[in-house]
Amino acid sequence: MSARSASLSIVFVLSTVLSACATTTTDDNVAKEQVAAATRAWIDAMSSHNQEQVLALYDPEAVLWGTTSATIRDNPESVREYFNFLRTAPPYYKGVLGEQRIRVHDDMAINTGTYTFVGPAVDAAGKPVSRPARFSFVYRYRNGRWLIVDHHSSAVPAPAAPTK
Repeated sequence: MSARSASLSIVFVLSTVLSACATTTTDDNVAKEQVAAATRAWIDAMSSHNQEQVLALYDPEAVLWGTTSATIRDNPESVREYFNFLRTAPPYYKGVLGEQRIRVHDDMAINTGTYTFVGPAVDAAGKPVSRPARFSFVYRYRNGRWLIVDHHSSAVPAPAAPTK
């Protein structure tokens, strides 16, 4: 190989690598926006009590460890069962997203954050109870969509009592 050919090869490889880096950064930003949109779609479907829209956001291989469940759910039927309560949820049952931290790793993404649901439980005065929770959604990019493959949620613990 001549010196000129070697130089051209190095330039070609360098430009390809730099181009790939720029594309990856842009793709990660786009992917983060898409994952944020998928998470908003989940909270919107929950708030509208639309079980089918919620379930459409889960991969068939999804695992769910829900906030109010002592059972881990690892197949579409058991995930569907967890969300059956949406069919009879009161109109005031709504969710609000809090902070989120989205990280993208190729065709996988993780969104860790908080959400708060109002209801379906009510207090002694009949006022809907607000339930803040933490979540981790793991998404897989499949067939042009980010789908939830792992969902873990837990109630936010009550603040620790001050020590004396």
